[in-house]
Amino acid sequence: MVWGDRFIDWFRRDKPEHLRRGDLGERAAKRHLKKAGLKFLYANFRGDQGEIDLIFREGDVLVFVEVKTRSSETWARPASAVNGEKQRKIFATARDYLRLLDNRQIPVRYDIVEVLLKDGQVGEVRHQPNAFAPARIRR
Repeated sequence: MVWGDRFIDWFRRDKPEHLRRGDLGERAAKRHLKKAGLKFLYANFRGDQGEIDLIFREGDVLVFVEVKTRSSETWARPASAVNGEKQRKIFATARDYLRLLDNRQIPVRYDIVEVLLKDGQVGEVRHQPNAFAPARIRR
């Protein structure tokens, strides 16, 4: 094991469990979407009102992805955590990202990727394209 690997292991152990789980889920979602043919653009984009986990492009469409990682579906599906308030924050953050682009008329889509863990490892990845949409998004 080289020094860099030790540092990464130490850094990951120092993070709270829920953040390590979230990182694992985002990496799994990114791999899954790339394998499905989407082009990766950005991870963890921060705007004034929130963060977008992953940003991809599929053809001419800009895809904003919310990743939800859970170790159990006992109470509800992971996607159910993307409620109206969370969606509003994602829309506002997407507007922040779109302001940075020269072409603000690009079509957009909002997806959810659910990552289910089993014994601390990725057990299942579910992609929900077009999972939610704003009534009207102002750019």
